[in-house]
Amino acid sequence: MGRGLRVVVGVVTTTLVMLYPLAIWFGLTHFSARTVGLWILALLVPTALYRFRKARREDVLAVLRVPIAVALVVGLGVLTDDARFVLAMPVLINAVLLVTFAGSLRGVPMIERFARMQEPELSEAQRAHCRQVTWAWIAFFFLNGLCAALLALFASRFWWAAYNGGVAYGLMGAMFAGEYVLRQFRFRKYGEGLHDRLLARLFPPREGA
Repeated sequence: MGRGLRVVVGVVTTTLVMLYPLAIWFGLTHFSARTVGLWILALLVPTALYRFRKARREDVLAVLRVPIAVALVVGLGVLTDDARFVLAMPVLINAVLLVTFAGSLRGVPMIERFARMQEPELSEAQRAHCRQVTWAWIAFFFLNGLCAALLALFASRFWWAAYNGGVAYGLMGAMFAGEYVLRQFRFRKYGEGLHDRLLARLFPPREGA
């Protein structure tokens, strides 16, 4: 039962993340902002509570930071029946991620934390690279949030949904892929996956590496 529940929560979370802009566009086209906000809260709150129960004590703030911020803004949308609060969700999410990544620069940069999950020991050059990439993501979250805000204020809801539900994910994918290729080009440390084997042929490991 526990494993099945984790799968359900994972599917719901992924669906919310990927489809929420399109769902909001559809909802606001046919229903009031209050109704759409209640739908969001009905999906968000149980998922957040489950993640809270499973999170380690030191990870609680990181796990709940985005859900709490979203719940507060959507709650205002429910109280006021104002669609602008619902449309502000992507802006808020990008702002929270920006603050999280920027805050990590005071200690271990966020990208370095991710990198150490695959390679616990990093060279000085690799750590510097991770810091640079963390800065790149900070810039991305700022620009992405700015685009989302401008679309929410001045564009139609269709274009808001098209950007936040499609273009933004494409840009994120390009960032991930571009950084991975750049990292492999710089450091030439490959795993056993097909993508690593392909990149190893493009950028052969350096002698003595």
